[in-house]
Amino acid sequence: MSDTVAKPRDISRVEFIILVAALMALNALAIDVMLPALPYMGEALGVSNENERQLVIGSYMFGFGIAQLAFGPLTDRFGRRGPLFVGLAIYLVCAFAAIFAPTFGILLALRFVQGMGAAGTRVIATAVVRDRFEGREMAEVMSLTFMIFMAIPIIAPGIGQVILLTGPWQYIFLFMGGLAAMIGLWGFLRLPETMHAKYRRALSFKSVTDGFRIVLTNRMALFYGLAGTFLFGAMFGCISASQQIFVELYGLGPYFPVAFAVMAGTIAVAQLINSRVVRRVGMRRLAHTANLAYLGMASVFVVFALLGPVPFPLFFGMLMVIQFFFGWAASNMNALSMEPLGSVAGTAASVFGFTQTVGGALIGTYIGQHYDGTLVPNAIGYASMGALVLICVLIAENGKLFGVGAQYGKPASADTGH
Repeated sequence: MSDTVAKPRDISRVEFIILVAALMALNALAIDVMLPALPYMGEALGVSNENERQLVIGSYMFGFGIAQLAFGPLTDRFGRRGPLFVGLAIYLVCAFAAIFAPTFGILLALRFVQGMGAAGTRVIATAVVRDRFEGREMAEVMSLTFMIFMAIPIIAPGIGQVILLTGPWQYIFLFMGGLAAMIGLWGFLRLPETMHAKYRRALSFKSVTDGFRIVLTNRMALFYGLAGTFLFGAMFGCISASQQIFVELYGLGPYFPVAFAVMAGTIAVAQLINSRVVRRVGMRRLAHTANLAYLGMASVFVVFALLGPVPFPLFFGMLMVIQFFFGWAASNMNALSMEPLGSVAGTAASVFGFTQTVGGALIGTYIGQHYDGTLVPNAIGYASMGALVLICVLIAENGKLFGVGAQYGKPASADTGH
């Protein structure tokens, strides 16, 4: 593969978006397809504590987050393709090895390493979008990518439920590994090298630290990245406790995957709407509007949770509004964090991927572990994270909301701290 950036004609825009979404979806699959199987895994491996079973999700997320810091500099040195397929190989091997895990501890270790392999897909999927697009077009592509990506959370719990009807929980890992192999082959055959040769960076201590310095000293990029961390923290808190809330608190039983699908589908609809209007309205105006609406509904959620018990239709309605505005905010804030960092896209994707995944997982685990049979911990989690997102946005924008922004329209190499 040449060091020069691949021309757009090498892969169509539609296929590129679907392939990038499929690579990202492997991560959602590794999380959401597990949810119906957590009680069975716990029973088979001698784990009686329900909150402890959540570590099957948390261990994957920690490995996924930590390894992103390594994949960023590697992709900025060796390009996007090589590190991607190394990560996919690790993901696949660990999925098959988990089938034979004799203890819960070994299963958690394999999930941690599997997450490390999956880190390459997160970093590189974001980097290849930044390689090929910028500005509002990048936000549009990210929205379309996330919209397709959200198909996995819609169907993954249902897939897990169907797999459990046909065989033991180990079949879930078999399915996961097989799907990773197919997507990996598709990427190997069709995904071109997207990195500009002039942006290749030496893999030296100085080069790596300089790359991280560029990312961490750009105020706008840094604080929009942190805003994404708090958004995902609240989301992970919901995911961690979702099986307990939907099945145990509200007694949905086999209808849990349906409720989860509706929740994920709401985010997908938000992404679709965002992709249609972002070029006209702008990333900032959409992101800031979504943040304020998210915080407002989360505050209402806290009030009802404290007054509880909350009827399921009311709870689910409030959750859908929160999830809609999460979807609207997340893709725009991710695009805003990447926009000024085109020359270090791999490193930028790794830094923000690390903070959003590890930070989000820590926050989400903390929220999930405080589940007490009520909605209060999750409601407070949503509201407090929404408030922190608003603080980050105000810092990023020098206290101003709903602006157009000085970064829009600059070339991909415009790395500034303004």
